[in-house]
Amino acid sequence: MRTFTAIVERCPDTGLYVGYVPGFPGAHTQAETLDELRRNLREVIVMLLEDGEPRLEAEFVGTQEVVIA
Repeated sequence: MRTFTAIVERCPDTGLYVGYVPGFPGAHTQAETLDELRRNLREVIVMLLEDGEPRLEAEFVGTQEVVIA
């Protein structure tokens, strides 16, 4: 079992959820619901892993909140 961290955003123009795995080329998708997005991301990642072990271009570290006064 493997775990990948996905970043999820919502497009203000289309209202669609957009998800991608940082540093994993090609691991991105969009959907109308979060459940659909999770299924799509899983499908894309499984497909990409069929080509072999990915060479990640970056590693997800975390998020930070930046306060501007």
